[in-house]
Amino acid sequence: MAERQLISPSSPFEPVYGYSRAVRVGNVVHVAGTVAWGDPPNDSELIGAGDMYVQAKQAIRNIESALKKAGSSLRDVVRTRAFITDISIFSELSRAHVEAFGEIRPAATVVEVSRLATPEMLVEIEADAIIGSG
Repeated sequence: MAERQLISPSSPFEPVYGYSRAVRVGNVVHVAGTVAWGDPPNDSELIGAGDMYVQAKQAIRNIESALKKAGSSLRDVVRTRAFITDISIFSELSRAHVEAFGEIRPAATVVEVSRLATPEMLVEIEADAIIGSG
C-alpha cells in the first residue's frame, strides 16, 4: 500500500477544517482548492483583490508550491478544476491557465459559483498531478 503524505504550509485553517493543502499517495498528488493567498501562502493577504487574472496567477503559484513540496511540478498536472464567481470574465482565468500550463493542457473544468470564502475572492483552483506524466 502506498504511503500517504500530507502537504501542509501551516495554514491556521487546515486543522479547523480538517484538510491538507495537498495529499500525495504513491505518484498521485491532489491539491485542494487554492486561492490567491500571498506567496508562500499567507492567510492574511489576498493578492489581486478584484482582478481575476492576478488571483488566478497567484493561485497557480500556490498550487505549484504545494506540488513542489510533494515532489511534483506543474508539468505533472493532469486535471484542474476552477470555481469562479463571474463567468463573464472567464477569459482572464483562461489567460492565466494557458500561461501556466501551455502545451501540458490538462483536462480542465470551470464552474461559476455564487461566492467563495470572502467577497474579494474571485477564483479557487484545484489540481491533480501524476508524478512523471509530464
